[in-house]
Amino acid sequence: MTHLIKFLKIFTVLLLLLLPFQKVFSAYILIPMDRTQTNHLKAYGVAFWVLQHDIEISWLLNYRGGSYLLPHNATFEKECKVRNVFYQVIADVQANSILSEMADMGVNMDEMKLQKVPRIAVYSPKNKLPWDDAVTLVLTYAEIPYDVIYDDEVLEGVLPMYDWLHLHHEDFTGQFGKFWSRYRHFPWYQEDVKYQEATAARYGYQKVSQLKLGVVKKIREFVAGGGYMFAMCSATDSYDVTLSADGLDICDAMFDGDPIKQGDPERLNYHNCFAFTDFAVVTNPAEYEISNIDVTNYRSRSIVEGNDFFTLFDFSAKWDPVPTMLTQNHEQIIKGFMGQTTAFNKDYVKSEVIVLGDNKSFSEDRYIHGTFGKGFWTFYGGHDPEDYQHLVGDPPTELDMFPNSPGYRLILNNVLFPAAKKKKQKT
Repeated sequence: MTHLIKFLKIFTVLLLLLLPFQKVFSAYILIPMDRTQTNHLKAYGVAFWVLQHDIEISWLLNYRGGSYLLPHNATFEKECKVRNVFYQVIADVQANSILSEMADMGVNMDEMKLQKVPRIAVYSPKNKLPWDDAVTLVLTYAEIPYDVIYDDEVLEGVLPMYDWLHLHHEDFTGQFGKFWSRYRHFPWYQEDVKYQEATAARYGYQKVSQLKLGVVKKIREFVAGGGYMFAMCSATDSYDVTLSADGLDICDAMFDGDPIKQGDPERLNYHNCFAFTDFAVVTNPAEYEISNIDVTNYRSRSIVEGNDFFTLFDFSAKWDPVPTMLTQNHEQIIKGFMGQTTAFNKDYVKSEVIVLGDNKSFSEDRYIHGTFGKGFWTFYGGHDPEDYQHLVGDPPTELDMFPNSPGYRLILNNVLFPAAKKKKQKT
């Protein structure tokens, strides 16, 4: 009898501990992502947090801006309140009605099950540089955990441990962001060069450009094996330029100690590239540009902040769930923003690339996506969606001022993308 009483006490304690995370099927929590939402960015963090508790949730594609539906639970409800995320408690009858409406083949909506907690890595330098990174800012604000890795970790083979990799503002060509002309006398620039050169030497590379090529190839293996890679600003075009210049020398003497090898800039192999083709590299070391893929300086842009917008494409939720997930938003027209790489010249984007958002009037692609091997990549032009012309040394954006930023939402769509259960293609 004593053992039975002890067992019942232990069972009762365990039951009480587990009770907050038991599914209550009589009600659901709907987190709307339309304009009624008080904090879109933290809503993604709530979805991620629920996944961390091994609870499957539904991403309602094209329903009220890409809303979330999860089993009702007092703990989840409290978390929404703490994070100032607007939610609605609805009965199972209402939830089933929403899902039935979405299942209608005549309606451009679909339910996407989110089941897996993505393991997230941010490729970012360990030394301090005078600019921030939109992705790390929004991950921190949304309270989504991530690891910071850089060249050492990539070359030592850690990427297979992760599902999702973001490439921080980076120049993979080994030209240190083409900052030489403006900033070569600044301590931060000199320290960065020494840091990169020491890393290259440690791994047996003679040049930083060779080090970065080795890193880019490791990232390519990660994507080919089924990884998800997301890049912004200069990490987009410099990634492809580096792949195209495999075995070539496109860096001048102030970057790698010897001049550009004659003819190499004309020998680029576009077949190696993820997104771009037929582009030309910029060989002038004093020009703050890597290639003519970027539109910032390579056409007489009559775009200014007041008329700089790009439009998200509509995709079929039932037939094209991947691009649909990546474009979920409460706004269709998004404010543009500049960067070292602001947007991509349509003339140099490969035909098989999926354009998620563009400015047709100026022939600029802003947000693009594609596949490589078993994995996926997404490139997003610009530096900071809420700082139109973010300059070196500017303070980081305070996201408390922009909790409903549609530009930042596009980043977080990519973060949750690996959590989705892969669905069989409809026939």
